Formats: sequence, C-alpha cells, structure tokens
Amino acid sequence: MSRIVAVGTSLPPYILRQEEISEFARRLFSNSFRDIDRLLPVFQNSQVEMRHFCVPLEWFGEPHSFAEKNSLYQECALRLSVEAIKDCLEKAGRTAQEVDHIFFVSTTGMATPSIDSRIINEMGMNIHTKRTPVWGLGCAGGAAGLSRAKEYTTAYPESHALLVAVECCGLTFQHEDKSKSNLVATSIFADGAAAVLIEGDKCEGRTKGPEILHTMSTLWPETEDVMGWDINEHGLKVIFSRDIPSLVDKLLKPNIHSYLEMHQLQASDITHFITHPGGRKVIEAYAEALEINIGRFAHALDILRRCGNMSSVTVLFVLKAFLEKGIGEGELGLITALGPGFSSELLLIRG
Repeated sequence: MSRIVAVGTSLPPYILRQEEISEFARRLFSNSFRDIDRLLPVFQNSQVEMRHFCVPLEWFGEPHSFAEKNSLYQECALRLSVEAIKDCLEKAGRTAQEVDHIFFVSTTGMATPSIDSRIINEMGMNIHTKRTPVWGLGCAGGAAGLSRAKEYTTAYPESHALLVAVECCGLTFQHEDKSKSNLVATSIFADGAAAVLIEGDKCEGRTKGPEILHTMSTLWPETEDVMGWDINEHGLKVIFSRDIPSLVDKLLKPNIHSYLEMHQLQASDITHFITHPGGRKVIEAYAEALEINIGRFAHALDILRRCGNMSSVTVLFVLKAFLEKGIGEGELGLITALGPGFSSELLLIRG
C-alpha cells in the first residue's frame, strides 16, 4: 500500500495584506465598475487575510507581456519547487538521489523542457529519474498528482515518488483585463509550492505515514467553460462562471456520497477532512454536502486565511497541517479538490 511520508512547502517573499490588495483593486477597476464599492466586499468575504507573491504590489500596477510573465514563472517556479523539495526530503530522511519518479503539477506557466527537468539538474538527482509533467488541472492538480503517484508506487512498490506542485497565480494577472472574473481572482489567488513524498510498501527503510487506500477522478460533461484559462496575447486570462456556486451545490453532494458508498462508508466514518479551500463558499458547500460542522475544516480555513488560494498547491498545504497534527491508527481521512473541467478529485486515506 502506498504511503504519504512527508510534505514540504515553500512561499515567495512578498507578503501582501488583503486590505492593501483591496485598495489596489479599487484604484485599478474603478473606471470599469461604477458600483466598485458594491463589489469590493468580495475581498473581505473571502476570509483571506494575507497572501504571498513572487513580485511586489507595484508590479501588478503595470502591463507585462506574456513572455515577461512566463520568464518570471520559470525562474520562480524552479526556486520555490527546490525549496519545497528540500523541506520534504529533510522531513522524510531521504536524499534527492533516492527519488525514482517526479510528478510535476502546475497550471500557471509553461516551460519546455519542463520545470521537473530543471529540478533534477538543480538537485543533482539521478539522471535516470523518471518524470511526468502534468499541466492544466488547476485547483484539482495537487490531489490528482497524489493519485498518480499512488498508482505508480502501487505498480512499483519499491519506488519513491515525489509530487511537486507549484503555482505562480499572481504572475498570470492581466492588467488589461477589467472583467469581474479578474476582480474576483484578484481577491483570492496567490503563489506557493509544495512537495510530497509517496513510497511503495517495499521501499527499503520505509517510514510511517497514512496509507492511500483508493482514489477517484470525476469529470462532469459539458462543463469545460466553468473555470480555467483563456490564453490570449497577454497570457492566461482567468475564467470564472457565475454558475460555479450552483454547480457545486448540484454536483458535489452526490459525488462524495457515491464515493463513500462505494467503500460502504458514511461521512460519520471519516475522522479527517483534507479539503482544497477554493474559497469560503466551497468549504461551506463541503460541510453542507457531508452534513458536518464547518469547524471540521479548520486546517483548510486556516490555510485560506494565511495563504489564499494557491490553486493545485493549496490542498497539499492543508495535508501538511493535517500530518503535523497526526492521524490515529486506523482513522480514515478524505482528501478532496475541485478544479476546471469541471472536475473532482477524491482520495481515501487511513492512518
């Protein structure tokens, strides 16, 4: 059985308070929305207090080309990834040379060769390290990456798989885009990186960690326009449909309950909920779907408050907080994330 051994994280240096970002948005969007004061409460309602970015606030006040943004992405993504990997491997008591396969997840920039190849060079890893770059899964990417790493280490139980997720959401900001979707994105998205070591059950000197029992991916048909990117001459333009809240309400509950029923489980059998905090409303939707108190999502709410939504990375920050608290032997946990597609990722884990 594959186990989650350790999680490492990294955050960029520029810390911005929600109040100053809200004031920045007021100045930038005021000419586009006569009712800007009616829209700005989205910053307070998000429950985000601070976020980390690869660039200072003044960078967002000027237009930048796609090429400039992407160059910054490649530089920052590599640095953040390496920092998160070092943190992860130190916690696990493993070396970079022991990694057999890297699953690299990101959606906020492009690189060929992919960033994972640069990580291998930077970390001095074995030149035969396998690598699987995964692009385009958005907020669901961190959970999906865990699933792919679980599958690999199940097939090759003597292997160490390293999941690396990095997102520089701030660098996708389009100064020219004065849409409501961009305003909403400005209120919640942020930058960060996380690395997770997953080991098969035949690894030498195998350490303890929760087992990944089962995973499930869901892609709902005809929902590809709900969220994602529209790629234009300025880079990645955010897409947010007004239908997202209603789709979450409609699709989430049956999806989770059918997954639990597949394992002859009910929500009451799950001790731990490790949820991607796409926003306060998303967490509330999970609580309603599972008919549990929102306080059960304390780790997700805390990460949202301190770091915002780092897309694929965020659920792995929640996972790290969960592991630091500890999971009792035999206790069950549910890892969940929603993303573009419109899609869902679910993983059942056990201590």
